[in-house]
Amino acid sequence: MAMPRCTLRRAGTVAALAATTVLLAAGAAAAHVTVHPESYAKGATDGVLTFRVPNEEDKAFTTKVQVFLPTDHPVLGVLVHPQDGWTAKVTTAKLKTPVKTDDGTITEAASEITFSGGKIGAGEYEDFNVAFGQLPDDTGQLVFKTLQTYSDGKVVRWIEEPAGGDEPENPAPVLKLTAGDASGTPAAARTATAGTAKAADTGDSTARGLGVAGLVVGVLGLAAAAFAIVRSRAARS
Repeated sequence: MAMPRCTLRRAGTVAALAATTVLLAAGAAAAHVTVHPESYAKGATDGVLTFRVPNEEDKAFTTKVQVFLPTDHPVLGVLVHPQDGWTAKVTTAKLKTPVKTDDGTITEAASEITFSGGKIGAGEYEDFNVAFGQLPDDTGQLVFKTLQTYSDGKVVRWIEEPAGGDEPENPAPVLKLTAGDASGTPAAARTATAGTAKAADTGDSTARGLGVAGLVVGVLGLAAAAFAIVRSRAARS
């Protein structure tokens, strides 16, 4: 039985509203300052962190971003990538507990990076890349509290840490530190690489198996042909 048109229209309207609600919810959930990748190995060296800053205001643009780096578990060897239109200032602080490295003892490290002079408009975002020499190996995560200043004077404080599994209203960017390879390759990338290598190995094994099978079939075919020729000659004689 065909469904009435009014019912179809109502169903379409409900579906559209549901989809819009999901999209809006997803947009709201993603509209905060984040750090990428989401995880690195403990003690990772020579890597890059990307701080993604979206603009949440319709009538103002972002004019300054301040990222605070933890000094109780310091990030060593911080370098800032030049960003068109933006000026970056790195502030350092003395460490309460110096860090011993292969290059000597480190007594101070970056405590704040301030990006200013540029602007992020409505519906836009900016990626700020920060290279590091070494991440700490004595903690499970790094929290980068961040302040976002708008052209109308509003300051959004992305400083709240997750508690009890629920995401706070203004969450701070959090980098997970995991056990594993400290080569500077993010954990997700290592997993993808391992999966690709495994797939390649499987593909190679399959190709070799098919090649051997083809060779066997070819040999059997030649043997059958030879046998047929010999039998034909014997019959004629």
